Amino acid sequence: MFATLYVPNFYLQAALRHQPELAGTPVGLIDGQEAKAVIIQLNAAAEAVGVRSGMTPSQGLARCLQLVVKARARAQEQLLSELLLQFGFSLAPFVEATAPGICTVQFTDAKNVSHNVLRVIEQLRDAGIAAQGGIAPTPDASLLAAHLAKPVLQIDDAKDFLAPLPIETLATAL
Repeated sequence: MFATLYVPNFYLQAALRHQPELAGTPVGLIDGQEAKAVIIQLNAAAEAVGVRSGMTPSQGLARCLQLVVKARARAQEQLLSELLLQFGFSLAPFVEATAPGICTVQFTDAKNVSHNVLRVIEQLRDAGIAAQGGIAPTPDASLLAAHLAKPVLQIDDAKDFLAPLPIETLATAL
């Protein structure tokens, strides 16, 4: 059995983690190390006013003058990655940092997995991190379940779970 801990908008959450005053403000995140700055992640408030990923900051500001443009905070991303791993290790000893904001845990004992993953998701929330958890027989299925979870989704048969999903779901989970 595998569980995936998933932090949506990982880079944005890392950059905004210690700025709760921006919670309701439209925010777009850029990678300051790129030659051409484009918005790589945005919060729901920015999306609601028409800002989209791939826009330049000036295009975003043209859609919403209140848009706050932030640069990635790589030091905060590293700290958040380490925190996510620590929470993963609180579940089981077999943990992998799969990708930024994604941690996969393998369980040898499937007892209370759902309860324990929910506990970790709640602990992350208490630490100011919005996360979701997916539990499945395979790591890939647990990743897809985590993307669709509200906040935890356990699937027992990956085939039955995957069959009705639109192909677009796979693109959003990658």
